[in-house]
Amino acid sequence: MPSPTQRVLALVPERIRPVLVKHRTLVKFLVVGGTCFVLTMLINFGLKTTVLDSKPVLALTIATVVTTVISYVLNRQWSFRAAGRKREAAGFFVVSALAVGVNDLPLVASRYLFDFRTPDVSHFTQELADFFSGMIIGTLLAMAFRFWAMNRFVFTELSERAAGDQQPGRAPERV
Repeated sequence: MPSPTQRVLALVPERIRPVLVKHRTLVKFLVVGGTCFVLTMLINFGLKTTVLDSKPVLALTIATVVTTVISYVLNRQWSFRAAGRKREAAGFFVVSALAVGVNDLPLVASRYLFDFRTPDVSHFTQELADFFSGMIIGTLLAMAFRFWAMNRFVFTELSERAAGDQQPGRAPERV
């Protein structure tokens, strides 16, 4: 029976499949990231419109931390599938803590450096600036940082296996 990944891959146009297979770790990482992005957006919005309406950076930080735990499980079990290492979880959470800071920086700059906040701007402009700086720009920067750092420092066994798969005469890893 084919895996869920293989079933989805069968739906993709044939000329695109080799690219997706070649970059399968990145594709899986982006799927996990997209899922966590939606969850972060929902949690952030929920917090900002209820208990943390005057603390947008704290709302984004809490939302990001919650989805980081979910991201760890999904990336560990699906995207990277690295063999267990004792330092892996600690490395993941150190990289993720740094990424939370990277994610928050554009929102902090928008709110407190560029003063995109009421009463200097309308409430709508403030919320739009919060969304684009925190959810879009911050998430993109943090995603790029996480992917680089996870491959470089955390899930290194997968990188080593992938390099071995590129050697002539070796069968590539199954999708």
